[in-house]
Amino acid sequence: MDIRQLKYFMAIAEEGQITSAAKKLQMAQPPLSQQLKLLEEELGVKLVERGPRSVQLTEAGAILRDRAQQILELADSTARELTDFVKGLKGTLAIGTVSSSGATLLQDRLCEFHKTYRGVKFEIHEGNTFRIIDLLNKGIVEVGIVRTPFNGTNLECLYTQAEPMIAVMTPEYDWKTDENFIEIGELKDKPLIIYRRFEQLIRETCLENGFDPLIFCMNDDARTTLLWANAGLGIGIIPKSAFELTSNRNLIYKKISSESLRTRVAAVWIKDKYLSSLASKFIESFRNG
Repeated sequence: MDIRQLKYFMAIAEEGQITSAAKKLQMAQPPLSQQLKLLEEELGVKLVERGPRSVQLTEAGAILRDRAQQILELADSTARELTDFVKGLKGTLAIGTVSSSGATLLQDRLCEFHKTYRGVKFEIHEGNTFRIIDLLNKGIVEVGIVRTPFNGTNLECLYTQAEPMIAVMTPEYDWKTDENFIEIGELKDKPLIIYRRFEQLIRETCLENGFDPLIFCMNDDARTTLLWANAGLGIGIIPKSAFELTSNRNLIYKKISSESLRTRVAAVWIKDKYLSSLASKFIESFRNG
């Protein structure tokens, strides 16, 4: 049993047909059937039940499929790790980031990382936290920069310090000109502009304080919240570090005094999955930043 045979078997298991598997592998059907037969003879078990149009894995075949997937992933990871070793710290690092952490990421950790590793290029994918985690699971990015809250069940997470949410508004909305903070209850009956990502958190916090928030605009990007607030359409609620993401010349902000309305940026990656040297070094820089 070798890596090549396992690849052939996995193609058959995934396609459910020897003909389709042969096409996927760009080889003729008879040699593929022969390889399957040789593998069964070597292991002394029947791996598939052959039907007129498809094949079904036996119980032994299902066990081999699970093990073969692990073996092939380990072989692929080992090959990439050796390639990294030969090439050194050069290449392209694929990172996923949410818009509300972009300013912090680019101004601080990414700039420092670039100074240290000049030969590295970057591929940045932007989206909300759920999309970034989906890109991680698909292997499109190696490291995600996301915001709490999120489900970290299959993720390794490295968190920054918690930061407050702020209320951003034009001066005409400012009912408390001599203070730079507000209580959450003061937002009652105020037209709120919020990023959909934080809807549940904001609603629950407001309800805990005795009122249902008046949500004037719901959107999918912290930058949209800033733009609408800047136009004087309402009061936006965003993480403090997102304030510099776009034009805010008309805006003032006030910290919201609420332990519930706090969020953190986190670097995340998939548990027990190979990380390139570039990704490992970036995570290290994030940890030390």
